[in-house]
Amino acid sequence: MTPPPAAEIDRIVRAVLRDVLGIAADRAAAFTPETGLFGALPEFDSIAVAGVLTELEDRLGILIEDDEVDAAMLESFGALTAFARAKVAA
Repeated sequence: MTPPPAAEIDRIVRAVLRDVLGIAADRAAAFTPETGLFGALPEFDSIAVAGVLTELEDRLGILIEDDEVDAAMLESFGALTAFARAKVAA
């Protein structure tokens, strides 16, 4: 199976954040690679992390191991999408 293009992965990550965090579509659409996530968005707390990771696994068909989860991958929209792209490509 061919992995989805980077733009599709970005769209999926954006949709997961919108759905799990319960934020407006226009707010999620405005995320840039530099947009802060964990620690920057009040909705993105430690409980939301589990939901976001589970949804990414489901929607992208990936498995995220506990030891892969760290502050750097959750720091920004760009970091999270880069992580998701790398997992899909692996």
